[in-house]
Amino acid sequence: MKLNVLERITLLQVLPTEGSYITFKLLMDLKSALAFNEKEIKDFSISEKEGRITWKKSEEKDVEIGEKTREIIEVALKKLDESGKVNEQNITLFEKFIYGTNSKIT
Repeated sequence: MKLNVLERITLLQVLPTEGSYITFKLLMDLKSALAFNEKEIKDFSISEKEGRITWKKSEEKDVEIGEKTREIIEVALKKLDESGKVNEQNITLFEKFIYGTNSKIT
């Protein structure tokens, strides 16, 4: 699934930090795929100051997301929805994973 810089950062923030062994292993792989490498940090001018992440350029990255990993993401997003925490930072993730036509499992 293609994710831009904001979506990658936001998804990293909403994913659970613990779970069963299998869930945690999948989360580790997903977090690694979502993380930014040195080239991306330089190319996108990503920086962090006072706990705030900024960037000057954004490109989409195709992140492979399997069926079980997708379920983990959907559960995390549904918890946000149930607690009334959907906002303009995370709305595109809902559109891609929960409600959109882009919600195809890879």
